[in-house]
This record gives sequence, C-alpha cells and structure tokens, in this order.
Amino acid sequence: MRPNNTQSTPHLLLANEAIAQAALNAGISGAYAYPGTPSTEILEYIQRAPEASARKVHREWSVNEKTAMEEALGMSFAGRRALVAMKHVGLNVAADPFMNAAVTGVNGGLVVVVADDPSMHSSQNEQDSRFYAQFARVPLFEPSNQQEAYELTRQAFDISEELRVPIVVRITTRLAHSRADVTPASPCSPAPRPLPTDARQYVLIPVNARRNYEALLDKQPRMQELAETAGHNEVLDAADTSLGIVACGIGMNYLRECYPDTPCPHPVLKIVQYPAPRQLLAQLTARCRKVLVLEDGYPFVEELLRGVIAPADHAICGRLDGTLPRSGELSPESVSRALGFPPAPAVEPPACVRPRPPVLCAGCPHIDSFVFIKEVMAAHPQGRVFSDIGCYALGALPPFEAICSCVDMGASITMAKGAADAGLHPSLAVIGDSTFTHSGLTGLLDAIHENAAITVLILDNGTTGMTGGQTSIGTGRLAEMVIGLGVAPAHVRNAIPLKKQHAENMAMLREEIAHPGVSVIIARRDCIQTARKG
Repeated sequence: MRPNNTQSTPHLLLANEAIAQAALNAGISGAYAYPGTPSTEILEYIQRAPEASARKVHREWSVNEKTAMEEALGMSFAGRRALVAMKHVGLNVAADPFMNAAVTGVNGGLVVVVADDPSMHSSQNEQDSRFYAQFARVPLFEPSNQQEAYELTRQAFDISEELRVPIVVRITTRLAHSRADVTPASPCSPAPRPLPTDARQYVLIPVNARRNYEALLDKQPRMQELAETAGHNEVLDAADTSLGIVACGIGMNYLRECYPDTPCPHPVLKIVQYPAPRQLLAQLTARCRKVLVLEDGYPFVEELLRGVIAPADHAICGRLDGTLPRSGELSPESVSRALGFPPAPAVEPPACVRPRPPVLCAGCPHIDSFVFIKEVMAAHPQGRVFSDIGCYALGALPPFEAICSCVDMGASITMAKGAADAGLHPSLAVIGDSTFTHSGLTGLLDAIHENAAITVLILDNGTTGMTGGQTSIGTGRLAEMVIGLGVAPAHVRNAIPLKKQHAENMAMLREEIAHPGVSVIIARRDCIQTARKG
C-alpha cells in the first residue's frame, strides 16, 4: 500500500516501504540499490511512486552495491540528497566507497540503508552492520518499529548534512518484512546545496586523506552527544532494579510483547541511535547490578558493557553467556525465556505449513542446465562444479547435487580458476547473468589473462530471478561482454536449456571441457516466473 501523502493519516507499510517513503518525503533526487533480500522492496517502492516519477527521481537498479554507493556519493557531491540500499553482505561489496565516504564527507544528505539477515533466511552469514558504522566512525539508526523507520530515516538526511557524513540506517529481516501503521509527515523540497568549494575534499591522496580523517575524528564528540541527548535513545524507568534491560532496535518490540498488558517492571534503556550512548548505559548499570542486553545480531552492546562500561562485579547477560542464543534472530520466545517466563505450550503446525526444502520452480531453465551438466560431469568424478549466489544454488540439493560451492557473488569463476591453478580438471563455474555482471567480470578477466583451463556456464534467465525478477543489466549483451574481455569467439557458445536440446548441450559441454583454455557457454532461456508475467 502506498500513502497518498495526506498527512496525519496512517498507512499500512512494510518497514522497507516506510524507509522509501521517508526518503521521498525528505526530498531525495536519487535512489540506488542492487536487489537483495531483505532490502529489495525499498527501491521497488520508489520505482512505483508517482511522486518519484513526477520529480524525476533517479531510481534504476545498479550493477552492484559498490557502484550504487559510488553513484549515490556522486549525487551527494552534486548537492542533492541520495539514498542507497542493500542487504548486509552487499555492504561488503560496497565497503571500499562506504569507508572512504566517511573520510571524504558528503555534501547533499546521504543515507545508507542496510538490511541485516540474522538467522540467514536468505543469506550466507549473520554479520551485524553496526560494526561497519563503528568501523567507519559514522552514526547509525536502528529503528524498533515501522514508524521509527520512517522518522529516523527522514531525520538521517538532516544529520548527514549537519555532520557532513553518510548516515547508516540498519534494519533486520523481521522489521523489513512486517507491516504496521505509519503516519508520514509533510514532504519537503530542500534546495540543492552548492558544489563543494574545497578542491581537496574528495581527492583522497594521502596528504588530503590525513587532513580529512582528522576532521572526521573531530566530529566524534558531536555524534556521541547526539546519541546521548537527541531523545531517540531513552530510559524507561521502573521500580524493580534487580534487573536492567538494554533493548536495541527491534528488541524493544519483543520486550513489549512479553508484557502485553502492563509496563515492564524493570528499567529499560531503549537504543535506536549509535554510537552507543555510553552515559546512558553507565547510568543503567549504576542502578542495576544485573543487565540483560536484547539485540538482534552480534553482541555489539553486550561486548561494550562487558569490556568498558559495566563494573567488574556486574552480571551482564545476553548472547555471550547463553541467556540468549548465540546465533539466529531474536524472537518473543527467546526474550521471554531470557526473562524467566515459563515456556509457552508447544504447538505442532499442521502438515500443510510444515517446512519443506526450497526447490527450483517447475519449468525453470536451470533444471535442464543442471541435468546436462551433471550427466557430463559423471564421466569426470575428479572434476568439480563451482557455483554462485542465485536460484541455481539449489543445484546443491537433491535431485541434482551438482555443485560444490556457493560462497559469495562472483566466487564461482575465481574459485574455479584457483582450483584449475592447483591442477583440478575439469573445473567448471556456474553463474547467473545478473551475478556475472555484478561480480563475475573481473574474475573472468583474471582467467583470460592466464588462459586458465576452466569452463564457465552463464545461466542467463533474463532477470534477477532470486529477488523477484528485477532488471538484469547483462540481458542480451553477455556474449559481447565475454568476447570483449578476450574469450576467443569460437569458445563462446550458446545453449538452449530444453530437453529437446539435451544431447546437443552435452556435446557442447564435452567439447569445451576438452579445450585447454577459457571457454564460456551461455545457457539462455527466460525465467519461468518472468515468462508467466509477460
């Protein structure tokens, strides 16, 4: 559901949608992203927004998170407000420009939204982006609900322009993909800021970078002051000081679910703004000798309390001592157990909603690709197939069991090359069209430079299928790209993954495995879901 911009009227929004609406109402001129669950809906919402179209807000998908971050920084340089959104592992890809944007500083407000995925619902790890903000020495907001997601995102643009640094907004899967009423405020149209007058600001040669870094350090007291006094972090007082509770972000919601009819009887420090408010934490530990830390992700605040703030005789409870699970997302049940409430009676779900392994869609072109790959590789038990991030990672599961790796975007080609360097043959790489343009091009260039004995299969379904069918930048141009990089045209082959082409596809793969250098097979057939929509 989209707001009609009637103020004071609540609208039922995902947190992702609330963030997108906040950015529009804050007057952004551009939004940049690469699709990745659980952040995808942010840019999709902006792409559908009538006001974005009317104002000509830039809202196309970027080729990867690094380019998205750099494009947003360029818009900020030009004096306009920009939003960049990604999932947590996408911040790894964007880390180089993100870290350095803190040193260059910004001009127009720049907000970086990162959606973390504790419990790894659709990710390779559980990393906590609060550490990235601390690493870069920039502020971070962690809303506890959808309304705060709207309000904090909107305010983040103002703070970004005050401090001249990027601001991070961190959400997690449950908040990103749950709905609640959100009341938007009146939109604003900030005037473009003049171009930077300091010719050295964005030129990070060492002499300038050292000066800029000192300026970033000079801003730290103001960032800390805002965390202590801006009012977003607050102490909710209560009489029973036998326990103090620190509730970070969505942890505050889970705590409230444990006390549905009454206020929490213990003092609670709610944290949604970072750097962590050390004075407020110290005040809580001064009153309560035992403190429970509720945070979704890593024990970020818990480690700070244990190592810096809390006196040695205090009991700090959370993920590190087993009071809460060390891995996985917070839940009302885990918070309830940590508070000592009796467990709720177990409820056996009906058979129709029991978990089942994910499978490729019926009619998916990857099915036919894996069938001919596996059949050919059966004659090469010493060989391996390295895969990548995408729907085709399901090739690891029955009935295919055809791949041996899925590490990060683009790693299939580079791991296949490294294995070939070690003498493994045949060494195959399987990568999707969107992943290839995201992170596969440079790895293929390495392989071409050394004429590595690898065969790369680009599974081109014409879309970014795993995240819902967004535009794939390489569609229709993959062969040109590959030949342009330097693969011999005779070894750039096109396959049609259909049963009637099975024998031909097998023969093609056998020929390219026998080739003592780099070869690329582009298996092209539209995603079945995209075809149905069309």
